Amino acid sequence: MRVKRGVTASAKHKKIIKAAKGMQHNRTRSFRLAKQAVIRSLQYAYRDRRNKRRDLRGLWITRINAAARENGTTYGKLIADLRAANVGIDRKILAELAVNEPKAFAAIVKQVTK
Repeated sequence: MRVKRGVTASAKHKKIIKAAKGMQHNRTRSFRLAKQAVIRSLQYAYRDRRNKRRDLRGLWITRINAAARENGTTYGKLIADLRAANVGIDRKILAELAVNEPKAFAAIVKQVTK
């Protein structure tokens, strides 16, 4: 008996074409080009979810360093002093404090650099 693949194939195609929505040129109309573009875009998304963490860590370090220098120390010395004092505040929280709560950041710096 003959198997007709119309429903399955068009469902697969529709899924890929829908994922390619918003792309330009033939990528939104041609299944072959849409499939290539969607696969590549998913690869970029996977890679950049990891790169985002790397970029944010660099941003936090820059902000902490700027705030630390305003308080008379450097980033490296501040991190070393935090480790020595067993203060378990991570860079994300330190950067938030440096930007939004400068007085609290200054108090932490003063506390650990005794």
